[in-house]
Amino acid sequence: MIVKNLRESRENLNLKQKDIAEKLGVDYSTVSGWETGKDTIPLKRLITYANLYKISLDYLFGIMKQNNYQEIILDIENLSENLFNLRNKNNMTQEAIGKKLNISTGTYCDYENGKELISTTTLYGLTTIYKPFSIDKLFQNNTN
Repeated sequence: MIVKNLRESRENLNLKQKDIAEKLGVDYSTVSGWETGKDTIPLKRLITYANLYKISLDYLFGIMKQNNYQEIILDIENLSENLFNLRNKNNMTQEAIGKKLNISTGTYCDYENGKELISTTTLYGLTTIYKPFSIDKLFQNNTN
């Protein structure tokens, strides 16, 4: 879904891949790779894109059909706390989430402990585990 919505949002803004590439400091072929699904856009770049063009992550990930943009602040400590709270609220273990997402328990533990920034692919995978789910809310303070 993110592949389609990246392209669609760019086209709705009447921008070319080259325009996005210049703003994000990448080659236009990189943007092309993101839009075709050949490559995955790194989360930091995705957040920059979302904030630059005022597009919610929930819209880009296809969770919401309309754009309800709020600025996204990448605070890894806050994000890791929200991941921890979300998992506990849903009575899940790190091991269970790791298995569902096909990642190691240690990797997911690193996300919750703020040692590593969660990948875009893993973040999207959480939408298959938690319903309803808002990626945007993971970046807000005091999500429970």
